[in-house]
Amino acid sequence: MPTPLDDIQSRLRFALVVYQDTIKHVAKCGIVVLVVALILETFVFNFNHFASAGYNTVNLSDQLNLIQTSDDKYRVSSVNHTLEFSNLNREVRNVRIDFTDGQAAQTVDVTIHFTDAAHQTYFDSTEYTAGIPTTTVATNCPESEYINLNTAGMVGSLRIEIAGEDVQYPLLLDGVYVNARIPFQFNMGRFALAAAVLALVYIFRPKSSIYRSYIVDHPVKSRACIILTVAIELYLVTSFLFLGSNLVGVATSSYNAGSWDGTSIVNTFEVGGENAQQYAELAKAMAHGQLYLEEEPPQWLQDMDDPYDKGARDELQKATGEDYLFDVAYHDGHYYVYFGVVPVLVFYLPFYLLTGANFPTAIGVLVAAWAFILGCSALLDRFARYHFKRVSLGLYLLLQIPLVFCCGILYLVKHPTFYSLPIMMALAFSVWGLYFWMRGRASRRTAAGWYFAGSLCMALVVGCRPQLVVLSFVAFPLFWRRFITEGHLLTKRGALEFACLVAPYCLVAAGLFWYNKARFGSITDFGANYNLTVNDMTKRGMNVGRLAPALFAYFLQPPNVTGVFPYIQAVDFDTTYMGQTIKEVTFGGVFACLPFLWILPFAKRILALRIRQRATRTIAGVTIVLVTSGVVVGLLDAEMAGILQRYYADFSFMFLMAAVLLAFIANENIPYRSRMRDLLMSVLLALVAASVVYSALLCLVAETGWYSDIYSWAYQNILETFMFWT
Repeated sequence: MPTPLDDIQSRLRFALVVYQDTIKHVAKCGIVVLVVALILETFVFNFNHFASAGYNTVNLSDQLNLIQTSDDKYRVSSVNHTLEFSNLNREVRNVRIDFTDGQAAQTVDVTIHFTDAAHQTYFDSTEYTAGIPTTTVATNCPESEYINLNTAGMVGSLRIEIAGEDVQYPLLLDGVYVNARIPFQFNMGRFALAAAVLALVYIFRPKSSIYRSYIVDHPVKSRACIILTVAIELYLVTSFLFLGSNLVGVATSSYNAGSWDGTSIVNTFEVGGENAQQYAELAKAMAHGQLYLEEEPPQWLQDMDDPYDKGARDELQKATGEDYLFDVAYHDGHYYVYFGVVPVLVFYLPFYLLTGANFPTAIGVLVAAWAFILGCSALLDRFARYHFKRVSLGLYLLLQIPLVFCCGILYLVKHPTFYSLPIMMALAFSVWGLYFWMRGRASRRTAAGWYFAGSLCMALVVGCRPQLVVLSFVAFPLFWRRFITEGHLLTKRGALEFACLVAPYCLVAAGLFWYNKARFGSITDFGANYNLTVNDMTKRGMNVGRLAPALFAYFLQPPNVTGVFPYIQAVDFDTTYMGQTIKEVTFGGVFACLPFLWILPFAKRILALRIRQRATRTIAGVTIVLVTSGVVVGLLDAEMAGILQRYYADFSFMFLMAAVLLAFIANENIPYRSRMRDLLMSVLLALVAASVVYSALLCLVAETGWYSDIYSWAYQNILETFMFWT
């Protein structure tokens, strides 16, 4: 009798025979991709090595007016950090500032001035010209030590200033050189990235065979490719989250080693400061039988007539020297958490009861991100296999990638704090709720179970991010025809199924109503108005004047693009609203920054094609609800809280999902092997590529509190990987 191992080997041999031509083709293409990536890494990304190979290096160390240490190192101090070199009288192509190995890792600002054939004196920026920009050098990054200069003829004098706001002096130098030969540096990560980009370009080229492989006709092959794609996405998201180690809150002997306890395989620790422990503190309070935080507010806060006035709070804090918790709800002498309670019940409370430690918030964000990616992929697969006939594997992947990576979750993963967690969980519950509903619509025997699961997920959204509950309105176009028009509600089975749709909302609402009543005395009061934040939420109200700036900032504002990697910078914000506007750093509106959404203006024409094909208008209704919900949520965010980059995740998914459905419909109505189809697929590919590139670059923008701020020297290493030409 054959063993399971024999069966697996037999299946593998069969697959090798059947798909041997495909395997050979893939192997051949893979080799070509690797060879091209190798050529790029060797000759393009290292072209400075070849360009400097003929330089005659000149050591200027003997001209350094710096104190030398006993081991012949040069000491740069806060008093003496400007290096002057005169009478060089030679061409200078680059400067190397050779920092001593082993000193504290940090970044410094290096400002260079020189005189040459075109300038008899040092020059700087004027009204009509830009001078030599200040560059950043990391003391532990050899690549950044080489600074290329663009001089005119012979250089006479050279001045180098090594400074910076947060520089920790003294700095140690081994020497300073001009016309240094830049060593060859094979960067394995850059090589892998180049290979990946080349592979994507080849796979998604307009003439690729994946656009001729239909999901319905090739279920096994398509599922295998989709699973592989999702696995890669999960890996990328996980790697990106753990890159920002200062926000993760877990430590091992080799990761965040400074916070490792020295004995455990892995231990948790607090990150983000005292105000970032709200969920963990609520879990402790719940474990002790109360709904308010255990920390007592200072007496001066309890005695205030208006504790929600930040200016008055800050004055009393200075006068008394007693701190208060920021960004928590304060009511009736106690601190409360106004963020959704579901994350506490899912992660923090069980973890605290089991371990007695605080659950690391970043891990919750990561788990929710995994759930979202898996849910998005399953939902899209459901549409592609059962509601459209001609969706190719190529089109599926071309739509799945922006749906996952352009909806704002990467920014939440970049900042995996307690602010991001409820949004991420709400998105995850939403996509799985929609998936379960779609499964229920196609099922007869088990529809009630699928409906219950879907509605439970959608209802739990209220306990995470209440405004995202608007996605529940998708239920109307999904179920109206079946339950109302066809009268299924009046049957015994229909009544049961409808009850399963409604019951979870009632159960979750009952729990949340009790929770609100127990805390604030009202079943509908979630406590957001009692927030001790930068403005008085009790008096914020709703004002139409805030809508116009929000519409522009959230939806229409073009990105601020520069010529320096990562090219994207924070946008400027101006308003004529003569009141307080809550505004954090943002990077442009979704319709300006995500060209994939440019499909939406053609929604009416595309939906007309679907209506001519089908008597029902379900897809049209779903699309309308998604677009309307996106606009409503964006405006609600602006009215209730302000304009913040993380809030883009509240509504971007809705627009992207609507665009995906429109692309599916257009694909069904374009003749196969036509010029129009080739043109539209090329346009779609360009729109998706631009959207994904923007979202990827946004991940690398330097921001306060992120990896780039805490570990600036490590961030400089990342920049040097991409800025190989400098």
